[in-house]
Amino acid sequence: MTPAEAIAITAAGFAAGGVNTIVGSGSLITFPTLLAFGYAPVVANVSNTVGLVPGGVSSVIGYRRELRGQWRRAMILACGTVAGALLGGILLLTLPETVFDAIVPVLILLACGLMAIKRRPSQHEGAEHLVAGTTATFFTGIYGGYFGAAQGIITVSLLRFCFDEDMQRLNGLKNVLVGIANGVAAVLFIFVAEVAWGPAALIALGSVVGAQVAARYGRHIPSEVLRWIVVIGGTIVALILIFT
Repeated sequence: MTPAEAIAITAAGFAAGGVNTIVGSGSLITFPTLLAFGYAPVVANVSNTVGLVPGGVSSVIGYRRELRGQWRRAMILACGTVAGALLGGILLLTLPETVFDAIVPVLILLACGLMAIKRRPSQHEGAEHLVAGTTATFFTGIYGGYFGAAQGIITVSLLRFCFDEDMQRLNGLKNVLVGIANGVAAVLFIFVAEVAWGPAALIALGSVVGAQVAARYGRHIPSEVLRWIVVIGGTIVALILIFT
């Protein structure tokens, strides 16, 4: 790896850490960067997932204020995420990478459509919300373990329909769940797949710093603005996946 490649991968990690913290879809920066430097698709996907785990931890730390009072909820939802991420990681290692290519943009566009709907707040929150939320995190966990790009967009879009919360608090919850999905998949990959440790370490370094910068400024974005940032960002991600 040349110094220029190392700088480029670190910069991609920084950008991905920031994007993941505020919106989600940072893998669309780091994954193509690794491909451009000659890494095989599965190796790039695996190394990218491993590298972004520290950035996920950093984003959770950055959003710790928004997570106050949500840790019990986060741990319940994480049960679905863990199961889904394990299944998704196994699918990545056993199925052709083209399996999800056709449906991923559709899923992202559907999530953007859900996010664009202005939700009417309900007057109560009960166990049915946790059941629906855990079901949603199971399926988004599968997606995250398999590929992961825009997992955050899909997750926060679904969480809006399970919980009456401010968008910034949901964003903090999303950071926890996406970070867990990446972490579970990463542990699996470390034991059974080939990880390019140099690029993974550089992505980790960049994403940790990027997540902190994004958390510092991202929490000040008004909820309505954040909602439309997710909608627009997700649409762009879907179009990129469709036409590349």
